[in-house]
Amino acid sequence: MKKDPSAPDETNALLLESIADVLSILASVVAGDCRSRLRTEKLPPESVVRTLYDGVNGMIDSLAVEHRRSNAYAAELEEKLSVIEAQRAAITELSTPIIEVWEGIVCLPVVGVIDSVRSAEMTEALLGAIVAKKARCAIIDITAIHVMDTATADYFLRMARAVRLLGAQCLLTGINPSIAQTIVHMGVELGDIATYRDLRSALASVFGRTRLSGRRRRR
Repeated sequence: MKKDPSAPDETNALLLESIADVLSILASVVAGDCRSRLRTEKLPPESVVRTLYDGVNGMIDSLAVEHRRSNAYAAELEEKLSVIEAQRAAITELSTPIIEVWEGIVCLPVVGVIDSVRSAEMTEALLGAIVAKKARCAIIDITAIHVMDTATADYFLRMARAVRLLGAQCLLTGINPSIAQTIVHMGVELGDIATYRDLRSALASVFGRTRLSGRRRRR
């Protein structure tokens, strides 16, 4: 029986076509599409091409499973990051509460350790509250701070200067004897920042000046 001379050409053409199909679907996989598969139902079981197709399809199946796992993990991670960010924002808001104790008077009670980052956050929050509430006086209460170093004192000085640049008065309250001695020992100059022993004394002073100013206007 003579062999068909065209058979090798047909075989080569089929092989080239199969390789082209494999390369095409692999390009789709690289692009992130793991939905397509090579068709094997018309190929004989003993075909080398079918073996190749089965291997490529199996690899794509595994990649698709890992891709779904990766997407699920990324979605879970994004959700957790959103929760963490919301919690961070809530903690920042709670750690820097701005209280409007009276019309035109806001108070920033300082609690905890002060560093450069927190100082910047407190200053930003305080200045924003002064502008939003059109406050004429800002009280920084440090009653809850028991230890103060040079850096912490400098943070409050910078905060007070920023407040004055907005045209508001800045009062510092809650200085205990230990902090007072520390400030004197370090030689820190508070400048023209008005200081009071407690919040009540500061409010009494502000209200007293307000009443005096009102009497002068009436006269």
